[in-house]
Amino acid sequence: MADRITELSLEAVMGERFGRYSKYIIQERALPDIRDGLKPVQRRILYAMDQDSNTYDHPYRKSAKAVGNIMGNFHPHGDSSIYDAMVRLSQSWKVREPLIDMNGNNGSVDNDPAAAMRYTESRLSKITGEILRDLAQDTVEMVLNFDDTTYEPTVVPSRIPNLFVNGATGISAGYATDIPPHNLKEINDALIYLLDHPGASLDKLMEFVKGPDFPTGGIIQGLDGIKQAYETGRGRVVVRSKTEVTPLKGGKQKIEITEIPYEVVKSNLVAKIDGIRLNKEVAGISEVRDESDREGMSIVIELTKDASADGILTYLFKKTDLQVSYNFNMVAIHDQRPVLVTLQNGLNAFLDFRKEVVLKRSAYDLKKAQARQHIVEGLIRMLSILDEVVQTIRSSKNRKDATQNLIDQYDFTKPQAEAIVTLQLYRLTNTDVTQLQDEHDALAKKIAELEKILNETAALHNVIRKELREVSKEYATDRMTVIEDKIESLVIDTAVTVPDENVRLLLSQNGYVKRSSLRSFKASADDNGLAEDDPIILNETVNTTEHLLAFTNMGNLIYRPVYEIADFKWKEPGEHFSQTLSNWNPDETILSAMVIKDPESEKTLLMASNDGYIKQSVLKDLIPKSYKKKSATVMKLKTDDSRMVTVAPVSEKQEIMTVSESGLALRFAADEVPVVGARTAGVKAMKLADDDRIITALVLDDKLAYLALVTNQGTFKYSRLDEISESHRANKGMQILSPRKTVHYAVAAATAIPADQGALRIETDRLKTFDIQLQDHGLSNRTANGSALLNPSSDGQAKSIKALNLEED
Repeated sequence: MADRITELSLEAVMGERFGRYSKYIIQERALPDIRDGLKPVQRRILYAMDQDSNTYDHPYRKSAKAVGNIMGNFHPHGDSSIYDAMVRLSQSWKVREPLIDMNGNNGSVDNDPAAAMRYTESRLSKITGEILRDLAQDTVEMVLNFDDTTYEPTVVPSRIPNLFVNGATGISAGYATDIPPHNLKEINDALIYLLDHPGASLDKLMEFVKGPDFPTGGIIQGLDGIKQAYETGRGRVVVRSKTEVTPLKGGKQKIEITEIPYEVVKSNLVAKIDGIRLNKEVAGISEVRDESDREGMSIVIELTKDASADGILTYLFKKTDLQVSYNFNMVAIHDQRPVLVTLQNGLNAFLDFRKEVVLKRSAYDLKKAQARQHIVEGLIRMLSILDEVVQTIRSSKNRKDATQNLIDQYDFTKPQAEAIVTLQLYRLTNTDVTQLQDEHDALAKKIAELEKILNETAALHNVIRKELREVSKEYATDRMTVIEDKIESLVIDTAVTVPDENVRLLLSQNGYVKRSSLRSFKASADDNGLAEDDPIILNETVNTTEHLLAFTNMGNLIYRPVYEIADFKWKEPGEHFSQTLSNWNPDETILSAMVIKDPESEKTLLMASNDGYIKQSVLKDLIPKSYKKKSATVMKLKTDDSRMVTVAPVSEKQEIMTVSESGLALRFAADEVPVVGARTAGVKAMKLADDDRIITALVLDDKLAYLALVTNQGTFKYSRLDEISESHRANKGMQILSPRKTVHYAVAAATAIPADQGALRIETDRLKTFDIQLQDHGLSNRTANGSALLNPSSDGQAKSIKALNLEED
């Protein structure tokens, strides 16, 4: 018994098991096949219903019966997953060409659920017949089902390029797919062209395939995004609603929305627009109504007199799902592997599959026709010696004996002899000879055609071309989605939303924020209402149309449009973030803040933490959609003791210098730090000893010449930046302080300054400030420990050092 026990590490077992599980769900669950465009559950639904003759030319049957049949024979999973897949295949707003014809409530564009399967009825739609047509002719591989009781196809011999026509969505282990629906005729025209021109360029194919054709219509903007998606498998476009502004009585106007973006829930969109009206986020909306009916979609937004329809529409495009981004991620299973599908390899894969199907079908039909021709030849020869044959059969003992006698006496083959023996007497009339000869001639012609298809590429292509044209003629519909070349930039007219005025904005380190009128600020400028031990982080005159970004030491971002910040008198402390944010931590403080004009900015920010991690993120990716009740994580901190120490704008052409407490500085190119999303920790900035930490990360450019720093001993120095040579991220760095046996020197604060900088300001944790003139201090070398400036025991430890503009300050 002990010999049968094998000791394995949990890591090895989990890795092996999860690997097998991942392979299964990638290949057999979530991703479509590049050939027929179907996931396994969809293929099993169509095959099971076809086997049960539940097709368009038969009456509807209860969906529950179909689901039970599918689950019992082919798909041993929950009935809800099968029924949900059936419902989606029937929803005309989800798929471009519905493959299931469902009678009853199959959901709605408002995301209403479908009725239970015991209430609805379903059958295959007519176009599905084209997907399953050649199944009975040995065209695809058949495998045993889960309990080895019957066979199911690994792929169906589709005449429809379903992968592109109906698209696909799915999430697997490590893979996801988002393939948009397309127009059937456009895809078929591209296939026909590609058949005749195998090396066709993408530009040529895009003369046929203009872009996605969503079942909900709408407008696609961004031809470059479409081309990139067709070229690489990934791309981004903007999908916006179709809208029309029309006049009403009394000088009023209304905006009518007749088509919305793909997979947007209409009821949620209407509720969002009405919420904007109720919250008075935009001025000029008097009423929002959903007037959609069986005739079509209609969302009406009534405007007040003199309201700016274009300004309101732009705001709604920007703030609601009236306009959304659609990201192509065209992944499908090809040769048992998940691959990114481009337009060319997707179409080529379908054509290769069609060639394989037509060849297998032709070989099957040829074998069948040759077998029948052989029988007919025997019957014709039999009629020429009919009396002898009849006599032979009559004199035989039994059927087996008669068959053998015909073979022995007249040289018939066994299949011919068996056909003669089983022949009914009425078939021996004179007219049958003519019919048999006609059948023989027809079979000969058919065999010649099939052999031509099997042996000549041109004939094979003619068959595929003809079938594609027949499908287009029968099922093609007009394009529903309009495609526009450029993505229209949306600039919200702030006059529509916010009164344009300048105010004074104050933000403290402990988390107090307020805006005040300039009049109140000027009247009480010396009394800002803050506690003496609460340093000011930001104190600026800003515009109500701008936006505040406040970054905390715990890696969070607090976002507020300036006009939403509470208005206080200048001598009042303002509102504390803990009053509005449910996730404010008592130990949290404001690290830095900035006021920006455009929250959709592509500007990149550098972030660093004291435990040695660094990252870059695009500013617009950091702005949370829901910001009023929670701050958003913009840098994931590894431990409870980790803190964010730097947030600064950066460009890929700049350099970064990290400075550690122990007196090490590491300089490297900014493009060594990857641009990542918000909820990430980033990468290693520098190699730190166990008891070391990063004090700051400085963004360097050509104008900066010196590194200025204050130590824990109160000494100050500045030295040349070029003494610190450029290295690479995640290294140890160069020494910028000299270790002493008797006195421990550590960096308390550091900054980089230009060559012409005249003055610096140092602030301590006891809120004392020291303004120094650089001309009073000589330039030090890289490893110097500096000259005495402040007394840490009485003045406190230096907390920050920054360039001082005497005129501004």
